[in-house]
Parts: sequence; structure tokens; C-alpha cells
Amino acid sequence: MDGDLYDEFGNYIGPDLESDSDDEQSVYGQDNRDADEDAMEEDEDADAEPEVAPMSVVLHEDKRSWNFAIYPGNVCFASSLYDVCFTLESFAAMYASAHDCGLRASDMAAWLWGDVYFNAKTRRFTKKQPHASAQRSFVEFILEPLYKIFAQVVGDVDDTLPAVLSELGIKLTKQEAKLNVRPLLRLVFSRFFGDFCGLVDMVINHVPSPLDAAPRKVAHAYRGVAGPLHSDMIACDQSGRLVAHTTKMYPTDDCTFFLVLARIMSGTLYAGQTVRVLGENYSTQDEEDSRIMNVGRLWIYEARYKVELNRIPAGCWALIEGIDQPIVKTCTLVSADEEEELHTFKPLRFNTQAVVKIAVEPVNPSELPKMLDGLRKVNKSYPVLSTRVEESGEHVVLGTGELYLDCVMHDLRNMYSEIDIKVADPVVSFCETVVETSSLKCFAETPNKRNKLTMIAEPLERGLAEDIEAGAVCVTWDRRRLGEFFQTKYDWDLLAARSIWAFGPDATGPNILVDDTLPSEVDKHLLASVKDSIVQGFQWGTREGPLCEEPIRNVKFKILDAVIAQEPLHRGGGQIIPTARRVAYSAFLMATPRLMEPYLFVEVQAPADCVSAVYTVLAKRRGHVTQDAPVPGSPLYTIKAFVPAIDSFGFETDLRTHTQGQAFCLQVFHHWQIVPGDPLDKSIIIRPLEPQPATHLAREFMIKTRRRKGLSEDVSINKFFDDPMLLELARQDVQFN
Repeated sequence: MDGDLYDEFGNYIGPDLESDSDDEQSVYGQDNRDADEDAMEEDEDADAEPEVAPMSVVLHEDKRSWNFAIYPGNVCFASSLYDVCFTLESFAAMYASAHDCGLRASDMAAWLWGDVYFNAKTRRFTKKQPHASAQRSFVEFILEPLYKIFAQVVGDVDDTLPAVLSELGIKLTKQEAKLNVRPLLRLVFSRFFGDFCGLVDMVINHVPSPLDAAPRKVAHAYRGVAGPLHSDMIACDQSGRLVAHTTKMYPTDDCTFFLVLARIMSGTLYAGQTVRVLGENYSTQDEEDSRIMNVGRLWIYEARYKVELNRIPAGCWALIEGIDQPIVKTCTLVSADEEEELHTFKPLRFNTQAVVKIAVEPVNPSELPKMLDGLRKVNKSYPVLSTRVEESGEHVVLGTGELYLDCVMHDLRNMYSEIDIKVADPVVSFCETVVETSSLKCFAETPNKRNKLTMIAEPLERGLAEDIEAGAVCVTWDRRRLGEFFQTKYDWDLLAARSIWAFGPDATGPNILVDDTLPSEVDKHLLASVKDSIVQGFQWGTREGPLCEEPIRNVKFKILDAVIAQEPLHRGGGQIIPTARRVAYSAFLMATPRLMEPYLFVEVQAPADCVSAVYTVLAKRRGHVTQDAPVPGSPLYTIKAFVPAIDSFGFETDLRTHTQGQAFCLQVFHHWQIVPGDPLDKSIIIRPLEPQPATHLAREFMIKTRRRKGLSEDVSINKFFDDPMLLELARQDVQFN
């Protein structure tokens, strides 16, 4: 081959077919142009091409780039239904082994994809069609042989199949030849492809070794900075300091405890070793989330089998016994006598959120301890699941959808608690937001009347909340970097961008607290002394909003003024924290508050005659269709739509009922959207068992959520506003009227 092609990023694409002057490449390379012309011809005895189930595509990361490409081979074609698995190179290797004429599999693999054709007369591959009916090389050399094997097995088992299989070197016993079509297809293809060497070669060539991948893994997941532990992990040093990252827990057969799956990042883990378990909430400032534990037995996990070892070195995955008790989701393991400054790995992040929740309680109240123990265990078993106790006392389980929670409840009832459990009707999580800037500057005084905070609230720019949640920006960045991000991407004022105090309710929460005070008006030194208390009040307030104690989202809180007592005794956390929360609520309620609900992305596949029924089901559930298109090469249509999560319960059953089981749907959380209507409009009367118009939904959702949580019927502003603030509101009402 005379040349190679690369894309604009320098990634290898394949051989340059235009490098030859005549725009062609020899099928056997430059030295074998006169090889036997029958070497690459296919059997054309089969007349019909049976319908073939679509094959899945298995993707693996290319060590040179993040791009997936059929060639150079980080994509594998596979079908577990028919026992098929191959890459271009493994299929080309089959041709090379069948014809001992100098054909190189790597060369031929480059010619089996794209707009490349085989000219049978010249025995060369070309980009130009030799004739009008010529097929691409992928179709001619890969798909056509597969179709013909299908046709022979399905249609001519007794007549021509034995002769075809003998040509392919496949032998069947008389008993095997009498199998049904599907088992026979699996048997024929398994012997045609042999072992799955193509998949293994792909993994070897494109998945980096632990040593090569260590720097990227550490940079992506580790919270620490340069140091001895950091250096040992980057070097994947087996004799270095012990660091391991646990990501998953598997229950034992009796479900009494869990085996912890961990990647050994550096050092060597020994059975019986004493280690320190650092939880996700561990930090150098707060070391409470850490325990000293003794490692039990160790295994290498091999799918259905476990190989027990007495030590496992860096770069391997280990299954660890005896350390599961303090771990909730993930943790970091270090040696018990480690003296260096310790940091943890970041918690796992997922592309979905747990927005559907159910309340559970035991049928027999005396079995509550068993249910609580089961909830703790099921929380360990499901990475995305979360459990909590509401103020009303109900135990709530949050998951991603109906099927997910159905699996959770099955495990909770039958595996982890083994008791009867009652489940309430499923509901969804809401968020609270604002759509305007606060109509006036809201202030609140501390109980001792020595401190006063003034705030306003306003909506964040579109897309900023998603960037914060995705980790595109982090509050721990230095001020210069943080300022540049907000100034260049969201056109913030540089001073405001460098005055960001916190994100909330967590480090990646979709709300921002900004210090917008001026040094000429506020004593910055005193304000800085109570910064931590104000941030805690902000975090508390954004975790439970004033409308129905749901998280606040997409809101920017600005501190406009602050009067802080000179004496430290009068500006303690007990005074500042609840006041900061109260003034945040006041600013929120003055900024036209609204409820937000989660929306699911739904993809429905159905025959053309069922499309109208799909539209009907979606319309009944406030669904919004975004795309409706036929699936090429099939009688199916794909309908893509957004459906509110609260209206998605029973959607799949309803869909199958209306389409006689012909439609199939997939659902996943996509985004948050404002609920129509004003939740604080007291003129709306909610009547039980009556459907509400769209403009009443926000009010209905808020009232019913407050009732379920045991709160008062409506939001009371007296609870959050001080007397001076109420007088200011009354004065403004008089002026306005």
C-alpha cells in the first residue's frame, strides 16, 4: 500500500486508495496480481436472501482517539442470537487462511469498508463501480456469504446444505442436522467463525493496559494532587503504597454480606491485611467517614467463576471480603498505617437521575428493623438508587423508573428483608425554580438583632445548571479560571464571576451563591468571617425549597448587603445559618416561583399502522412528539417524544394495549421542565378526583406534595418574612395600588 489516510485530528482512517495512479489496489498486494481468479469468488447457488436479525455493534475505545471506526478495528459486529462475532480483520483472516497465496488480512480488512468495490476482471479493489450493479466490498465479501449461509440453513437443509458445509469445512452429525432452524443456525455459525479471536484481538489492540491507562484514570477520578500516592498510582507500582478504588458490591448467596469489587491502583493488597476505608464524604477537614477494617479473602472475578488468591497486585480487579459494612456506594482503600495526606476518588456519575420515588413500610410494624436493614442492603446493591426518611416519617426509595423500582422491590422483599412490605403509589421528584428577578430586595435579621442580610434571587442562564451538574465547571477552581469560564461562556461580569461563593445544594448543585456586595458599603473582613455560615444556610435552603420542600434548581442568589456584628459571640453559626436560609426563601418567593417536573425521553418502535395509536397514547399523557420517521429497510416507524415522568406510570402497558403488543418503547430521564401554572395562586380550587386543566397543574402538584409530606396546606410567607419585611411589603402594595 502506497499511502494512508488520516482525519483532521490525526486519527488513522485507512489506506489511501487514490495513492495508485489508476485508483485501484490489488487484492493480493503488488506481488500476487496473477493469482488464481477463483480464490475470492463466492458461491451463488442461493436464490433468496432470508430476513436476518440486525446485529449489534460492540464498541471499544481506540487508544489513539475517542472516535469509533470500523477500520482500524475498534468496532465489532456481533449477534448473540446466532453466535456471530467478527471484525473486518478477523473476517479477512478467514479469507487469507482459505487461500494460501500471500494475501495479508490487514490489507484486505482496509478494503472491506466504505465506498470500495472489487473488480473481478482486473482482480483489484477500486473506488469506482466496475458496473452499475456492482456491490460494495463489505456487501460482497461479508454480507452476501452470511445471507447465503442463512438461506441454505433455512431452506435447503436436506438437499444442498451438506455440500455447502463441506466446502466451508464444517461437519455436522446426523443428529445435529435434525435440529430446528435457530439452534442449527447457532451451531453452523459457531463452527464457521470458530473462537471469537476477533473480539479478543480488538480488546488487545484497542483497550490500553493498566500501566498505559493509569495516568488518565487517576486524572479523571482522583481528587488528590501530586504526591507519593499520586505518583505510585500513575506508575501503577505494585511495590508502592496501597490505593484501591471500590465501585460495586455483590451480595453473597445468602445475602448476609457483600463482596466488594475494587481496582487496585497501586501497591499490592493481601488477604488478612488491615486497611483504612475512606467513604465518599471523607475529606482532610472532616475525617469522620473512615473506618479501619480487616480484609478477608480475595478473589479475581471471572464472570461465573471466582479464583481465590492470597494477594492481588496493582492493575487488577479484586473481589474483597470483609470490608462492606461501612461502604454505601464507593470508597477508597489505603493502608491502615498510611501517613501521607489522604484524598478519595470521585463518586460514580451517571447519565440519568433517580426521579421516581415510592414510600414503603412493613405490613407488620414490628418488622421495621428488618425492613431498614433490607433498605441499607438494597442501597448498596443498586448504584443509582437512594433512600431517605421524610420529615413525616415515611421511608422513601428513589429510582430511575417503574421497572427499576420493580426490581428493587423484588430484591428487598425476597432477598434482603424476607418480609411483606406495603408500597405506596409511585410519585416523582419535583424541583423549585424562579422565572424572574426578585421584585424587591429581601432582608432578614438574626434573632439577636445584631446581623442583617439582604438578598435577591434570579434565574440562571440557560444551560448553566446542566454544566455545573456535568462537572464542566467546579467551584473549587481558582478565581481566575472560574472568572474566565463564566465571562467567556455566559457573559458574566468578571467581578461577579470571581465573587462566586458556592454551588448548592452540593458541590455540583444547580444553584449559585454570589457575593455582590461593595467594599464601600460592607465590611468585607466581617462578611468573610461568616461566609461558611451563610454558605451552610444557602445549602440548607436549596436542598429543601419553600414551596413543598423539594430541591431548588436553576437559581442565582445574590448577597446585596450585610450588616455583621463586630463581636464574634454575636455572629455565630446559630444566628447566621437559619437567617441565611430564611432570606434565601424570601428572595425566592419574591421572584415568581415555579415548580419543575422531570421529563422522560421516549423512543417507540411500532409498525406503520400503529403510529396513530402511539400518538393517541402520548397525547393522553401530555406527551410531545419530536420526531417520526420510518426505519430504513424495515416496516417499522420510530417515534421520539418527551413525556412527563409523573404521567409515565403505566405508559408501556397502555401502549401495548392500544397496539396489540406490536409497539416497543424505551424511556430515560432527559431534562427538567417548568410545570404550567402558578403554584401560589390561591384562587385555584383543587377538587378531589377531578382532572385539572393545564394551568392548575402546578398548584395541584404543590398542594398534594405538601399534604403527602405532612405540611400545611399552603405556603405561609409569615414563616419566612420578618416583621420589618412584612411592613415593607405592605408599604409597597399601598404605593402600587
